[in-house]
Amino acid sequence: MRDYIELTKPRITWLILMSTGIGYFFGLPGAANWWQFLKSVPLVALLHTILGTALIASGTAALNQWYERVADGKMRRTAGRPLPSGKMSAPRALAFGAALSVAGFAELWLGVNLLTGLIGAFTLASYLFVYTPMKQRTWWSTTVGAIPGAMPPVIGYAAAAGAVPRESWVLFAILFLWQFPHFYSIAWMYKDDYARAGIRMLPVVEPDGRSTARQIVLYGVALIPVSLIPGILGMSGRIYVAGALLLGLWFLYSGVRVAAERSLARARGVLVTSVLYLPLIYGLMLIDRPGL
Repeated sequence: MRDYIELTKPRITWLILMSTGIGYFFGLPGAANWWQFLKSVPLVALLHTILGTALIASGTAALNQWYERVADGKMRRTAGRPLPSGKMSAPRALAFGAALSVAGFAELWLGVNLLTGLIGAFTLASYLFVYTPMKQRTWWSTTVGAIPGAMPPVIGYAAAAGAVPRESWVLFAILFLWQFPHFYSIAWMYKDDYARAGIRMLPVVEPDGRSTARQIVLYGVALIPVSLIPGILGMSGRIYVAGALLLGLWFLYSGVRVAAERSLARARGVLVTSVLYLPLIYGLMLIDRPGL
């Protein structure tokens, strides 16, 4: 059972579900106060949304590990996974991932609405059939992979509202930009592993780290104004805007430090900051939604 659970990458799944929940929150109509808001939440639909997203995300993770089992066996940090270590056979992992994925799509479609199911299916397909094969060919795979990676809040919004208006794409844009410093820092930390597996991440292609640091800083800069848009659109208030600005500057500072001192420790600092940034900015959105 532990091997099957490991195939689903639960530490990543909880971040996906957090982003889905934020999208669902903003897709619902406003309420005069928190009590009225809590009473207005259609809990059955929320449950279907979270369960369906969890299933399709877990299935995608399992199918990804099935596809990359040879490459995973060449990297120290992934060699102990169920497939490269031989603890699970490839056919079992394939069947498990496919079953979860189909169940997730059905749960989103039948339990929520067709639009939500289709967005979930697009997320799975673009991740597995576009992003994953690109990793062996070009470092631009990170940019392509950030598209399905930013879809969870859109899934949540579509589940609650039955539509994907501009507010849902603002949440998408924040998560899209956040991913670059996050994943470039991981690629920097494990570039030797990626090189052994033939995965062409940017730090592998350009080992001096200059271009990677530049990308981290540029996306950190871009994230600041984009993260303020919820305040401009009235999705959140002044407290959020002030907090998002401070969090963005803090995130950018970690990127500037890695550009000034291109070291493993500074790259790890960007990773830690990114992991803290996302739940903090989501928390500000929840606290400072106008009308609550």
